[in-house]
Parts: sequence; structure tokens; C-alpha cells
Amino acid sequence: MKNEQYYIVKKKALPEVLLKVVEAKRLLDSERVMTVQEATDMVEISRSSFYKYRDDIFPFYEHSRGKTITFMIQMDDTPGLLSKVLSNVAKSRANILTIHQTIPVNNIAMLTLSIEMLPQAESVSTMLDTLEALEGIHYVKILARE
Repeated sequence: MKNEQYYIVKKKALPEVLLKVVEAKRLLDSERVMTVQEATDMVEISRSSFYKYRDDIFPFYEHSRGKTITFMIQMDDTPGLLSKVLSNVAKSRANILTIHQTIPVNNIAMLTLSIEMLPQAESVSTMLDTLEALEGIHYVKILARE
């Protein structure tokens, strides 16, 4: 469709049926079940719900491996915080492509990172959750995905 729009939504904001569709797709992909009926029975949704949403929802990280993701972090201007951010990205086994940090204003800095999600990297969601949990991080926003 020409006018398709995409949104990135945190898991907690999704209706349960959409999460169950993702789980059913995972079961089918892993071959733990062989039929849609088995998958939908296991996750307790109707086949019609599965078919209605199956092409419209997928975990963000599945389509991010090997891709470049650019995100922005608003953070306190605290000694060592940038090092912690970069260390967490490295622990996630993502490849850092670019780093740009603004000059802090009122002790707040903006950091823009472009990273490549390698096949062995953990999920983007997990990495971003870890970064958001660091003390001194105000927010993390995904700007682009290629």
C-alpha cells in the first residue's frame, strides 16, 4: 500500500491479542508446532485473529539485524555516563558506527548514536531498555532505521 504508516510501540501498550499473534508466529517459525491451528490453540486466540493481524505485527528486532539504527539519547552531563552508554552498546554486541554529542546546556547533553545490529547482537528492545535504565538517562528515541 502506498500510504502505509509504521509506528514503534512499546510492548506494554499493545493489546494482548497482538502479543499472542507474535507468539503464535514464533511457535510456527521455530517448528514447535506445525499448523496455525496448533499455534493458535497454544496461545489461546482464534485462527481468524491470527490471520487478521499476522502480516501487521512483528517484533522490531527481527527486522533490525544487520541494519543501521540511529537513536538519540537525552542525558545528564555526568562524568563517565557516556562511557557507560557505550559500554552497554558494546555488551549488546552491536557495532557503533557514529557518535555525536552536543555541547551540554544546563547540564543536559544530547547524544546521537548510529549502530549496526549484527547477527549476534541482542535485541534492539533489550539494548534500549538497558540504556533507559541507566541513571542520568532522560530518554532514548529511535530516529531512523535502514
